[in-house]
Amino acid sequence: MKHVKGRLDESILVCVYYGLNGERLIRRGHKMAMMLDCPLYILSVDSQPLDAFDAEKSGYIEQWKDLSEELDVEKFILLDNEKRPIQKVIAEVAKNYGISQIIVGQSAQSRWEEITKGSFLNVLLKEVPFVDFHIVAVQRPTEDDTYDTYEKGVRAYLIKDQDNFKIAFTCPRYVSIEGIFFKEIGTDFDNGIFKFTYNDKMHEIHITEGLVNDKEKLPVEFTSPLRQ
Repeated sequence: MKHVKGRLDESILVCVYYGLNGERLIRRGHKMAMMLDCPLYILSVDSQPLDAFDAEKSGYIEQWKDLSEELDVEKFILLDNEKRPIQKVIAEVAKNYGISQIIVGQSAQSRWEEITKGSFLNVLLKEVPFVDFHIVAVQRPTEDDTYDTYEKGVRAYLIKDQDNFKIAFTCPRYVSIEGIFFKEIGTDFDNGIFKFTYNDKMHEIHITEGLVNDKEKLPVEFTSPLRQ
């Protein structure tokens, strides 16, 4: 049961984009929300659909969702497959949730850096003139932080192979799980991570030499005997 906030005339929206500073921004917003005893919302926007996210993006989304639950955030808002200008999206969310303060990070690696440009702020202020903005300076990630572990994701399928599941890259004619496979860099085998969406939630399965490691993480309906 969520804590009933004392001030409903104030509400804070934290805008996060992929990078190491998302958690810092969320915790900054949480600290402000605790001081004001008001609701806190988290927003992430992406032009790609959820099932096309790479391993890094999916990891950040799951991390932010978990942190939102830990901090008793009012709502984590993920808007995927979003083609509108980002200021339009922020403005709409601010209006829908009665936001009075918005926190964004200034980072050379982030789309949110556009907010530091006068033109962006001018447009956004016209859209939501009732909102106060907090632009938080963040550190740039180091080369080690941006090191990629996986190759670009490719569409793949998990199919039943006796008592296990194996990965395939052509669409089978019988029941399977469709998703995106991210192969580990520097391996000749099909080792990596398979991501798929089920019940509107992203799931992650580890693959070793083409076979599923953690079959218990698959939905029950897929681990029961499959219809050919």
